[in-house]
Amino acid sequence: MDHFSLRYGVMHAEDVPLPVIADAVGTPVYVYSRATLERHARVFREALVDVPDKLIAFAVKSNPNLAVLKVLGAQGMGADVVSVGEMRRALAAGITPEMIVFSGVGKTAAEMAAALDAGIGQFNIESEEEGVELAEIAAARGVTAQCTLRINPDVDAGTHDKISTGKADNKFGVPISEAGQIFGKLAGLPGVNLRGVAVHIGSQLADLAPLEAAFLKLGELVGVLRGAGHEVTHVDLGGGLGVPYRVGEVLPQPAEYGAMVARVTKDWGVKLIFEPGRVIAGNAGVLLTRVVRVKRGIKDPFVIVDAAMNDLARPALYGAYHHFEAVEPKGAQMTANIVGPICETGDTFAMGRECDALQAGDLAVFRTAGAYGATMASSYNSRGFVAEVLVDGDKFAVVADRIEAGAIMDAERVPEWLA
Repeated sequence: MDHFSLRYGVMHAEDVPLPVIADAVGTPVYVYSRATLERHARVFREALVDVPDKLIAFAVKSNPNLAVLKVLGAQGMGADVVSVGEMRRALAAGITPEMIVFSGVGKTAAEMAAALDAGIGQFNIESEEEGVELAEIAAARGVTAQCTLRINPDVDAGTHDKISTGKADNKFGVPISEAGQIFGKLAGLPGVNLRGVAVHIGSQLADLAPLEAAFLKLGELVGVLRGAGHEVTHVDLGGGLGVPYRVGEVLPQPAEYGAMVARVTKDWGVKLIFEPGRVIAGNAGVLLTRVVRVKRGIKDPFVIVDAAMNDLARPALYGAYHHFEAVEPKGAQMTANIVGPICETGDTFAMGRECDALQAGDLAVFRTAGAYGATMASSYNSRGFVAEVLVDGDKFAVVADRIEAGAIMDAERVPEWLA
């Protein structure tokens, strides 16, 4: 459920008509609903009611906007970060250091040092080499890094190849066949407290079976590690639960996920950590855009909108689907190719899509754009960066300014020898 709905023939975000935002802020613009963010955080938390000891750490990479993080932090969520920049955003939003988990395969020495200095709660170590380096940095600072070892369980998540992270040929984690040996090596190093294991097999999972298979493998590994004399007190189960992008699409609900987790982990005796991102933020945002013109095509017309692949990259990167609809539908339908103005054929949101009939000047939205939307934006074609707005009831505020192309150019320099 989200809080974007038609009222009197006009789409609203909570109690704010979207045309009001378009007139005030311009388009394209991301619009987020505070009520939806809060509801999704609550539903996910309630789904894990049978998990006694847990930390829910929002995947900051899915939507790092400070206002979004502030809303979710107030809901008791921690932060899963994959860069020092994301860590600083989480801290700036008021999330306490002990509720921050640092994941990611390419942590630099400088990033690890900064995270240690900030006193974050946990590092998810991705390799033996990373663990050794972290131990050295921590020991030199006279501190102990709290860590888990990320395991690659060789489980196919059944999702798009570019967002699959748990197969043997993916870059993440250590092979489960080598986990015991690597855990033993790292556990004895000064500077780290290797207190558990972590797993994350992919994003936008439409089936719980791959998750359960990975969790069962992890449970067996916990038993093996304890049998070898290691103390295991924390297990990070990652994220990845999918959301419906298409009307009528049915995916596993958080309650189903929570019941499976409770059943599989009931005898583990550990603190569980979760890293939801898309399932919290995805349906809490839309990308509001305006039709530039409708161009005749050989078969179907091209609806050219002012949003582009630099604003919403997922369709160009993954062939991802985003439901597209008019802000003020008139009841008529059309079959059209939905495209942006970028000078790339890849700047295509949909081909042959059945949608509301639109003409130049009309407003429309791409749904389920609250995750992996603005955070993946670029300034390609010197278009600048898209603005972001947060709605709260009958009020709204710009929570990320539109960065115009001129401001980006102002940060560039021509060397004297070219002047």
